[in-house]
Amino acid sequence: MPFSRGKKLTTSKIPKLHTKGLENQDGTQTKRSSSSPQGAPKKRTAFVDITNAHKIELSNPIKKKGPIKKLQKKVSVLAKNDTNLKQAVVNSEEKLEIVESHAEIQEQPCTKPSLPAHLQPPQIPPEFDIDSEHVSDATHSPEYAKEIFDYLKSRENKFVLHDYMAHQPNLNTSMRAILIDWMVEVQENFELNHETLYLAVKMTDHYLAVSQVKREALQLIGSTAMLIASKFEERAPPCVDDFLYICDDAYKRSQLIAMEICMLQALNFDINIPVPYRFLRRFAKCVNAGMDTLTLARFICELSLLDMKFVPVRASLLASACLLIALVTKDLGGWAPCLQFHSGYDVEDLAPVVRQLHHMLSSPPDSKLAIIRSKYAHKVFFEVALIPTVSLEKLEGFLK
Repeated sequence: MPFSRGKKLTTSKIPKLHTKGLENQDGTQTKRSSSSPQGAPKKRTAFVDITNAHKIELSNPIKKKGPIKKLQKKVSVLAKNDTNLKQAVVNSEEKLEIVESHAEIQEQPCTKPSLPAHLQPPQIPPEFDIDSEHVSDATHSPEYAKEIFDYLKSRENKFVLHDYMAHQPNLNTSMRAILIDWMVEVQENFELNHETLYLAVKMTDHYLAVSQVKREALQLIGSTAMLIASKFEERAPPCVDDFLYICDDAYKRSQLIAMEICMLQALNFDINIPVPYRFLRRFAKCVNAGMDTLTLARFICELSLLDMKFVPVRASLLASACLLIALVTKDLGGWAPCLQFHSGYDVEDLAPVVRQLHHMLSSPPDSKLAIIRSKYAHKVFFEVALIPTVSLEKLEGFLK
C-alpha cells in the first residue's frame, strides 16, 4: 500500500540473518578446527582401498604445478599456402559433383506408382465422352460421373423385387395404384423433387415385400415413405405435422414415428436405392435430348409407377426403355451407340420392357388415376401427356 508523505518508514523488527553460514547454529559462531574431534573417525576418500591408503600419495590441490612446455612445429608460410590451395581444389571438386548429381536427379522423370485395376478410372472413348464439357463445373462431378452411375447400376442387384402382391391378403394392385397416385399429388403439393417421389415409391414396395399390412395402414406407409425420402433428398424437408395434415389427421404423431422406425428397420437403414429418374437424366444427356423429350420420357416413367408389372424391372432398364419410346416419338432416332455404352443395354434387352410400356400407354386411362396425366398436361411440362402414342409398327422398327 502507498505510504503517506511526511512519515518515516518504520524499520522491521525481524532480525536480519548473517550472510555467511549462520543457518542452523545457536549462539556465537565458532571456527571449525581442521583436525577431527577426539574419538571421531578420520576423513577418507570414497573409492580408495582403506588397507592401502598409506601407499597412495594424494596430490595437494593447493600446490601449483609448473608450466608445461609444448613443442610447436614450425611450419613455413609457403607450406601453409600450399596446403590451403590443395584443400580449396578438393572442396570445389566435391561441390561440382554434388551439383551434377542433383541435376541428374532432377532430369530423371517422376514415375508414379501404377494403381490397381479396381482403382483406375474407366476408359471412355472420345466419341462417348459426355462429361468433359462440364470439367469446370464441380456440381456435375465430371471426373467421377461414369463411376458413380456404374456403382448405382451395380447396386441394383441388391434391390431387385418380385411381385409381392400374392403375399398380401388384404391388398391388391388397385389399392397400390391409388396410393401411388396420392403420393404423386403429395409431391406436387409440397413441390418436392422427383427423386423424392421415386425413392418413396421404392421404399413402399420394399416394405410391402417383407411385411403384411392392412388396408387402413396403407396411407400411413405411403406418407412415412415420403417423409423418409424427403429427409434423404430435400434441402428443407416437410415436418411430421405436414404429413399428418396431408393425411387429414387420420393418424397420430406417434403412429407416424413408429412406422418410420419399422420401415427403416425393414430396409436395414439402407435407403440409397437406385431410382429410374436418375438414370433417365443421365441417358438423355448421351444424345443431347431436349427438355421436351426428357419430359416425355419422365411422363412414361412416372406412369409406370402405377403398374405392378414394372416393380421387378431394374431402374436403369426401365429408364432406358422410357427414353427409347420418347426418342422414337420425337423422331430422334433409336438406340445410339453412346446410349448402349453408358447404359450397358442392347436393343434386344429393351424390347420386352418397351412393348409392355407401349401397351400401358395404349390402354384407356383409369379415371381414378388421373393425377399424373393432368400433371403432365400442363404447359410447364410441355403438355406431353397430350401427345399421341407412337404406333407399335414404328416402334418395332427400332427394336430389330
